Amino acid sequence: MQKRTGTGKRNRFYVKALESLNYEEIDYKHVELLRLIVSNYAKILPGKRTGAHARMQRQLSNAVKRARFMALLPYTRT
Repeated sequence: MQKRTGTGKRNRFYVKALESLNYEEIDYKHVELLRLIVSNYAKILPGKRTGAHARMQRQLSNAVKRARFMALLPYTRT
């Protein structure tokens, strides 16, 4: 029998959207940044995928919720 190499999991490539962008303040008015944080189905991506630490992830989620309320971002997929 041959020895199995690896566990069968694929190495996923996560886009660290926040590493390349330098925003001093996270605000609901930065729609281009918030679009990177939201998935195709208008869900907020986790910090593991966005590269945000816990405090920044909370700020991002609050900014996305405010932008949705102000109709800058959609609530659902269009």
